Amino acid sequence: MAESNPFGLRGTNPETVPLAEIPVDAAERLAVGFTRVLRELEVQVPTSATINYAQALGVVGLRERGSVYWAGRSTLVRRPEDMPMYERAFAAFWEQRHPEWMTVEGTPPPVTLALEMDDGDNPDTDDEEQTPPGDVQAVRFSRTEILTDKDFGDCTKEELEQLSKLMTQMRFTTHRRSSRRQIPVKNRGDRPDLKRTVRWAIRHQGEPMKRAFTSNATRPRRLVLVLDVSGSMETYARALIRFVHAAVVARGRVEAFALGTRLTRITRQLSNRDPDAAIRSATPDVKDWAGGTRLGEGIRQFNDEWGIRGMARGAVVVVLSDGWDRGDPSELAEQMERLHRVTHQLVWVNPLKATKGYAPLAAGMAAALPHTDVFVPGNSYRSLDQLAQIITGHGHANDAGGH
Repeated sequence: MAESNPFGLRGTNPETVPLAEIPVDAAERLAVGFTRVLRELEVQVPTSATINYAQALGVVGLRERGSVYWAGRSTLVRRPEDMPMYERAFAAFWEQRHPEWMTVEGTPPPVTLALEMDDGDNPDTDDEEQTPPGDVQAVRFSRTEILTDKDFGDCTKEELEQLSKLMTQMRFTTHRRSSRRQIPVKNRGDRPDLKRTVRWAIRHQGEPMKRAFTSNATRPRRLVLVLDVSGSMETYARALIRFVHAAVVARGRVEAFALGTRLTRITRQLSNRDPDAAIRSATPDVKDWAGGTRLGEGIRQFNDEWGIRGMARGAVVVVLSDGWDRGDPSELAEQMERLHRVTHQLVWVNPLKATKGYAPLAAGMAAALPHTDVFVPGNSYRSLDQLAQIITGHGHANDAGGH
């Protein structure tokens, strides 16, 4: 059966393929597909859980039902009330691919998936002969969901507008850091609060019946976004600047810069909640849009005027660039090292990383990569959603650079 070979390997059965020969991207595709079924059944599955499930499938393989079942249950199910939906989704997605698993006693009855496109073109049918026996679960895939995986370079203007609206719904919280301010806590904290302890003792004739404590308050770390607007990034910059705008208006303590042959601070211009108005306001100030690239000089200017002085200290700094640089690679390496020493996390987003067979061979990218903490693609909405997860501190960061 064609359905029993999810890897698309001709002439092979996935149960007999050695684990080392299973393609990595196949586990990722299967994990995403199963996650979509769970979400259709209203099971909340974050992106990080999907990534963990894909890694688990790569380890346990698909030979045994129990391995696949418990890999998903341990990574995707967080609430006891979601268990019935997980059982139904597992039977629908996995056991139809592997009929031999259906002999397990107590397995829920088979569920048939009816795939529907949310485009209004599916005609209604009353033909009972086409309805398969058993439980039929309709799974609806919208064109928006398909669009989220599309490369920005292949999107039309209308599709970019649609993705821009989706970006406004992203959550841009970030790592939190301790501050010097002390706040009262209910349980035992870092320091005793003598003032409150004495006040409570006075209410009990001077007896210290209860002790009060304080703890350090926390505040979000600053987020700094540096967007490469050179000619080589023009295809992606028009989408990435909307991501930067969404981050600026979503939360406080965010700084935005445009980098080409020079560095331009555009935080104030992007503070307008209307994305079109904000970008129109920022465009006149960015004189080098679609021009050359001097990454080393731009990072040095940021370090000297803003970053080292305090803006980047303890912050999450994100550089969005393809790494093509006309300047001296040694200068870029030196400035990235300076910047990395003061940041909490240094992220490099390169849209070209998603290209099959990509290697960081550009001189600028090769010079910067050893001084980055996380190296991720930024070619689609899906990749930017994962970037937002990394910024919050909950995303997958195994694509690290030299650290």
